[in-house]
Amino acid sequence: MNDVLRHIASDNPRVMVVDGSKVARTLIARVLQKNLPHASVITCETGAEAERALHDGVVDLVTTALSLPDMDGAVLAHYVREHAPQAYIPIVAVSGDVQERLQNRQLGDEITDYLDKSAGYAALADFIRGYVAPPDKAEGAVLYVEDSRVVALATSRMLKSYGLTVQHAGSAEEAVEFLGAAQDRGEIGADLVLTDVSLKGEMSGGDLLEWIREDLKFGKGQLPVLVMTGDENPVNQAALLKAGANDLVEKPVEERLLMTKLMFQLRVVRRVRAAVAAATRGGVTR
Repeated sequence: MNDVLRHIASDNPRVMVVDGSKVARTLIARVLQKNLPHASVITCETGAEAERALHDGVVDLVTTALSLPDMDGAVLAHYVREHAPQAYIPIVAVSGDVQERLQNRQLGDEITDYLDKSAGYAALADFIRGYVAPPDKAEGAVLYVEDSRVVALATSRMLKSYGLTVQHAGSAEEAVEFLGAAQDRGEIGADLVLTDVSLKGEMSGGDLLEWIREDLKFGKGQLPVLVMTGDENPVNQAALLKAGANDLVEKPVEERLLMTKLMFQLRVVRRVRAAVAAATRGGVTR
């Protein structure tokens, strides 16, 4: 079992808290330790300190202020994406100017989610708890791309048992047709795409990912894509993440890890879409 799966399965996450304010760091750490007694909290004052700590062991989630003494929080998020030893680390921006950055589209895809400080630090503990201990039920529409009918049947049944709606596509081409038709109707078509990277046909899962990001112009927050892969080569995994995958799920797929990541991304996309809808109603052009 790899380090990430071990931490998630045992509910003993390591959370890195980065904030230039000693008071904020202390408050966040105290709330997390109270609400998540099995979590290890690493506190860092600066981005440089966080960069060094990142290499001292697996970190399961990072919270960062957007204004740090030595760099912007978005710059730190980019560094985490480039240098984290595991495939994906959720990064939560905790700041008082999150809404302004959202409206100005200044958060970037490196930031997974955000929390306005006005919501209180207890809300942050709830957020992290939702990642390390996801609920048994979920809601959302998943476009599942898998060319094996046997695997597709078993996985679809499992996803539906959690309350999800599943649209199965037997090839990347079929998924392209489905999403393209939805866009023609002015819709996104799904809340999340789950695809195997190796598919029969002219297009691979990687090609589908590129089409979603480059042709449909759906960002990570608009339409999350989870890619299942049996390739353990870190270079190839990094290429998928750089191409726009929100996260990777290594095969053979472990149910709890898949559902943890899937539910997490569904929660993020709901918040992103809600923020866009609120900004639109308020007359903000996004």
